[in-house]
Amino acid sequence: MAKQKCPECEECLPAWLAAFGDLMSLLLCFFVLLLSMSSMDAKKVSEAIGSLSGAMSVLEGGTKTEISKQRIQESTPIESQDETSDAVNRIQQAAADANEMMEKSQSPEVTVDEAENGFVIKLPAALLFKPGSATIENQDALLFLKRVALIVGELPNDMQVSVQGHTDDTQPGPSSPFKDNWELSTARAIAVLHELILDGVAPARMSAAGFAQYHPIATNATPTGREKNRRVELHFFGKKSEENNKETNSVLDKVNK
Repeated sequence: MAKQKCPECEECLPAWLAAFGDLMSLLLCFFVLLLSMSSMDAKKVSEAIGSLSGAMSVLEGGTKTEISKQRIQESTPIESQDETSDAVNRIQQAAADANEMMEKSQSPEVTVDEAENGFVIKLPAALLFKPGSATIENQDALLFLKRVALIVGELPNDMQVSVQGHTDDTQPGPSSPFKDNWELSTARAIAVLHELILDGVAPARMSAAGFAQYHPIATNATPTGREKNRRVELHFFGKKSEENNKETNSVLDKVNK
């Protein structure tokens, strides 16, 4: 019986191989596009490779790449920055709630602004005090300060709070117990400080100051501007940055040299 011949192979490539080749080409194009759209930092890549090689004891005796001291210093306060950012978001939400409650009074809003070493909360005096007074009687203001105190308790221990009182250029009236704006602005700052301490903020983290009418943020020529200038500011800043500023040589040091 004669053996049957094998069928002849097709001259062209199999259909599955063509489809597989197209798929590989598409994947290659996809990764090339991803690479072209990404930003590569050669220094970071080099440091990452060096750190990984050191951790796995690879390439001993070869070229060693160490993480720079500057990058180590920059990466240290990441946790505290995240805590501060979260605190700012929560205080902004509290400020928005307070502004909703004051919407009918048409007084300046509570604002939260970023500062060089922290952030600043600006409280309008109309929210806190009656004209010429330094006693906090508004329950909405007391509730807002309680919320601020709770958030301050969750901030890093090196975060300090400076309470600063400001007035407009109008002097206290004859019925006021304060003879000038220096006494009024300072008394208002101390009143807010005492309230924050009662709400649980550590006294060692607090300070108070009065600036009278000499740090305006608006014109004193209009009632609206004067109302904006009457305020109490809560300045939050890191203690370490404050101490670094004090390390500069004093005048006496320069004279002795």
